[in-house]
Amino acid sequence: MPGPAMFPSRARPLPRWVGSIAAGILIATAFAPAAAQDAAPGANPIIRDKFTADPAPMVDGDRLYLYVGHDEAQRDEMFNMKEWLVYSTTDMRHWTDHGPIMNVSDFKWAKKDAWASQTIRKNGRYWFYAAVEHDNTHPGKAIAVAVSDTPTGPFKDAKGSALITNQMTPKGPHSWEDIDPTVFTDDDGTTWIAWGNRQAYIAKLNPNMIELDGPIREITPPHFEEGPWLHKRGKLYYLTYASLDRATHRDERVSYATATSLDGPWTYRGELTGSGKYSFTIHPGIAQFKGQWYIFLHNAALTIGDLNGAIGRRAVTVERLDYNPDGTMKPVIQTDAGVTAP
Repeated sequence: MPGPAMFPSRARPLPRWVGSIAAGILIATAFAPAAAQDAAPGANPIIRDKFTADPAPMVDGDRLYLYVGHDEAQRDEMFNMKEWLVYSTTDMRHWTDHGPIMNVSDFKWAKKDAWASQTIRKNGRYWFYAAVEHDNTHPGKAIAVAVSDTPTGPFKDAKGSALITNQMTPKGPHSWEDIDPTVFTDDDGTTWIAWGNRQAYIAKLNPNMIELDGPIREITPPHFEEGPWLHKRGKLYYLTYASLDRATHRDERVSYATATSLDGPWTYRGELTGSGKYSFTIHPGIAQFKGQWYIFLHNAALTIGDLNGAIGRRAVTVERLDYNPDGTMKPVIQTDAGVTAP
């Protein structure tokens, strides 16, 4: 989430205009069609019995696994996230709920906030990277790493301490810049991790997957806010992220940059999609599954019982993602139909 006073983060109080937006969300979502339980399987939001956020897809064999945070905020809360969940599908329409894979309390050195995560497979194991709030020994947000022998867990703290702490990136103006990890293994077997809020950072991971292998570099593209996602198609690398142009927008959108090497330089390509319905935040996750590319996002258009979507009650969506002949990504229109559309 953004950090300056005008667009504050999840980690501190919001100004009155955000309260007005939240009130508008409560009114608008009272009439949101996403509350219906008879929507076609695969329509957006794709998970309708829980509030979910920060989607991170991973393809393993003939299944796509989707790791999400669990939004549990009640009426007077903005964020209440204690655990991470995983779902899977073989057809992008029917999703199997595998339940929680970890609770933030499983990281004994962390004190709260099961924020954005990503899982990848390497060397026959599944490595889970997530943003949490460190205890008072290293104040601020931090990135944790856990490991499992199966994609659905159980996952266990792989290091016993944080992989990245706020003290390792002293340039940032606030204590929540070390969030939203994305991990990517290149063709040569090297795994990279990128993360950040307001500043985007990248570093190589040691082959043991629990230590950095070299320096942390800043790679902040235009309007970068948070939620980076790394992927590769052909010879191009893509850095897709939640963006915020404060001169023109009040809510995050999705923008991206490309490069021919993870060392950069990164070329800004502009906005990929607009903001999520009723949502201040957005978070991209991209994967190719059975020949088709997909982009996962979240909005705040879901109603469950008497709880409407809000800043802390979001819902995961998915859309098809297509490319132009030059490798740029075609703009994505967010829809209620999602993958059920022709």
